[in-house]
Amino acid sequence: MGRKSKLSPAQWAEVDRRILEGESQRALAREFVISEASIRERLAKHGRVQGVQEVAAKIVDAERSLAALPLAAQISARTLADRLRCISESLAGAGQHGAQTAHRLSAMANAEVQKVDDAEPMKSLPRLQSASALTKLANDAATIPLRLVAVYGMAGSAADPKKAPTINVEGLSDAALVELMNAMDASVLVP
Repeated sequence: MGRKSKLSPAQWAEVDRRILEGESQRALAREFVISEASIRERLAKHGRVQGVQEVAAKIVDAERSLAALPLAAQISARTLADRLRCISESLAGAGQHGAQTAHRLSAMANAEVQKVDDAEPMKSLPRLQSASALTKLANDAATIPLRLVAVYGMAGSAADPKKAPTINVEGLSDAALVELMNAMDASVLVP
């Protein structure tokens, strides 16, 4: 475990903000009475400044690309972006509800299994069938959240194609498949 930082979280936030505004690390190190190495180490460890700068560059690129389009195309692009945001928020909500439903159904299946007579399980066949049905329903309810986890990279890294998640799109409607393909790199999909 490392030494405790000389700066409070609020002071580090101030350093981050000022670096983003273009102040030099050397000047900030002198002002806050810390080493430049401490600032570099913290920035490398947390990556906030670089991440913010990368996002800012993407925003600028997107704004330039948008401005280069004819006015009607700009309106269409903004409308499509709004729809994609709405779809993303709706899917996130569906994922959360699906995960909660899967959790509850799994708990119910577990409660049924707990009532099974271990000595003579066949006498508890209705409970086993009930547990099996509840487990299947739980697994079905988990489909959307599991796909979202895969799409948003929690199951792998899109930066490394060897670790990139794949998504089984079997059973998706054509419209849902088109939306998925538009929202992500189609190379991660498997039939």
